[in-house]
Amino acid sequence: MSLRADAARNRALLLTAAIEEFALHGPDAPVSAIASRAGLGKGTVFRHFPTKDDLIAAIVLDRVERLTQLAAELLEAPDAGAAVLEFMRFAARQRQQLDLSFLSADLGVEVGEAQLRMSLAITALVDRARAEGALRDDVTGTDVMLLMCVPNDVVKHVPDARPDLWERYLAILFDGLRPEGARPLPPY
Repeated sequence: MSLRADAARNRALLLTAAIEEFALHGPDAPVSAIASRAGLGKGTVFRHFPTKDDLIAAIVLDRVERLTQLAAELLEAPDAGAAVLEFMRFAARQRQQLDLSFLSADLGVEVGEAQLRMSLAITALVDRARAEGALRDDVTGTDVMLLMCVPNDVVKHVPDARPDLWERYLAILFDGLRPEGARPLPPY
């Protein structure tokens, strides 16, 4: 079912406001602050998202769907290695905007299914890059999916880090995915 234009606009405003509030206040961000930031009433929040968990799940679903779409688009890129790097850069930038590591709850079937689609899209992207010799033979889609959060997680521990410091660690990380000078990885 598609939303009316005003309902779709309100939903987008709420998701943007929630991302900003969660970035500032973490999971304790009050719904009233989200509504206020969106310029809407609390009732509008609850019409779209009956619980805060539903709102968080919608944010995660949106992010996962964006990553899946990008991975699918990058499958057509002329340089498979550059495509994997572009994907990881986009994922890290998205993670920088909002760290959802506070999530511990099950986000529901819809998010789980979206994460599976994302995993399959990342695996296809990695498989293509491996086949073209841009990535080492023992790197998997799962490896890339787990590593795409690392650059931001590392810089959280650096006091007064520049906002773009994560890019340095992404470059180091990506060099480790290249076949040049690679040593065998330990098994999972």
